[in-house]
Amino acid sequence: MAKYESEVKMVPQATCEQIYQKLANLETFRPVLESAADNPVIKQKLQEAGQDPSQLDKLKDVQLTNDSVSIPAPMIGSLTLTIVDREENRCVKMETTDSPLQATLWIQMLPVSAGGAKIRCTLKAELNMMMKMMIGKKLEKGIDNFADMLAQLPYQMM
Repeated sequence: MAKYESEVKMVPQATCEQIYQKLANLETFRPVLESAADNPVIKQKLQEAGQDPSQLDKLKDVQLTNDSVSIPAPMIGSLTLTIVDREENRCVKMETTDSPLQATLWIQMLPVSAGGAKIRCTLKAELNMMMKMMIGKKLEKGIDNFADMLAQLPYQMM
């Protein structure tokens, strides 16, 4: 089992309660998905990362429910993450379902005494040695980028 952890990210604009309310109900991300393709900041960040901004159009194919998100994935069909555990104001745990890749994702949050919160994302994935060599570095970077994205969301407005 390979383990990838993000750095601890500060979220000064939100409390653990606000972050938890957003993450515990994945349906709340629908407005973000619907507006992402037209967001110039997101397009610029993708270009800076060497990614093609036209890929944002694929977000319309993402399926959301309160408890799961299904993302179209090339060569494997669809990758579905389902919330399997919620620890109020502390952690949301998700696992892949109906996927060739077995993985668990934890999003943990802690309050900061000066206000706000901090978060960390942890991904554990069942990878053989070849898969580790092929995608290990991408997962390492990806989990940190995912935590960055979560830290920048506007939690109060959604």
